[in-house]
Amino acid sequence: MTGKVFFKRRMFVLLGATSAMLCLLSGCNSAPSGTVQGYVEGEFVYISAPLTGRLEKLFVQRGMQVKAGDPLFEQENIQEKAVRDETRLRLAQLRAQVADAKKGRRPTEIKSSTAQLNLARTALQFAEKEFARQEKLFLASVVSAQEVDRARSQRDQERQRVIQLEAELGTARLGLRSDQIAAAEASARSLEAVLARNDWELAQKRQTAPVAGLVFDTLYRTGELIAAGRPAIVLLPPEKIKVRSFVPQPLIAAIHQGDKVQVTVDGRAPFSGTVNFISPQAEFTPPVIYSRESRQKLVYMVEVVFDPAIAVQLHPGQPVDVRFGSGS
Repeated sequence: MTGKVFFKRRMFVLLGATSAMLCLLSGCNSAPSGTVQGYVEGEFVYISAPLTGRLEKLFVQRGMQVKAGDPLFEQENIQEKAVRDETRLRLAQLRAQVADAKKGRRPTEIKSSTAQLNLARTALQFAEKEFARQEKLFLASVVSAQEVDRARSQRDQERQRVIQLEAELGTARLGLRSDQIAAAEASARSLEAVLARNDWELAQKRQTAPVAGLVFDTLYRTGELIAAGRPAIVLLPPEKIKVRSFVPQPLIAAIHQGDKVQVTVDGRAPFSGTVNFISPQAEFTPPVIYSRESRQKLVYMVEVVFDPAIAVQLHPGQPVDVRFGSGS
């Protein structure tokens, strides 16, 4: 609450307390028994944005009635949109990389590896036949032992080549290792959190009415810079409009929360309200000692609330007369 509003409220309290005391001391000859003075009070809702920004659009004016969800104002959001769009592109790129990593190599690469494996297997078959032939020739003393060793070495090399290509083809079909995929997925989730924050920041640049009510005041004009957390719009919901009256100490014991009262405003017929709050302590306390005479000067604040249809017809600061005991 600003100092101006706080000062105004304290002035209303002091004026109400003083009026009630003067009324009691003078005998209140002009008011019926059980009637005290009061004033209309409003509890305002201050709408602000959590981020600093220049006011770009103002959708409401003072005195307008708004519904919950109606737009109130919008701040400049070029930077927030750019950051959000950049994060979206980075996330899309990372998601594509994760999907590609799970697929393994491309089909053409798999086909090439398969062809190489088939060639190696054919070469192995030839090497095995050549080794068998060289062994027979050696037994017939046609070739030397050196030729048999050469054929055996070639066969062993072709076997290892086949084993190597089979392993490479299996790895290509599996894609990246599971830990690499997990790391890429974690990076994607991190970017998703950043994108959620970017979306939230962008949404905060446009504020809507949290409740229905009267636009009591607009505190900035288009083009002005609104600091983070500073109120820009002041709303007055009808359910936050009440009457505050100041009841002398001899009458307070007969008033209870939930009692029906009659409230009179200049220029219109009385209407009904309900006691919502009774202050547990004196609103205006005399000094030093509570003698029998000073007890008669004590007043207690009592708040009265109304149906929204009645409340919208009242204005903060408006003086009223409150009659207790008329509807209970």
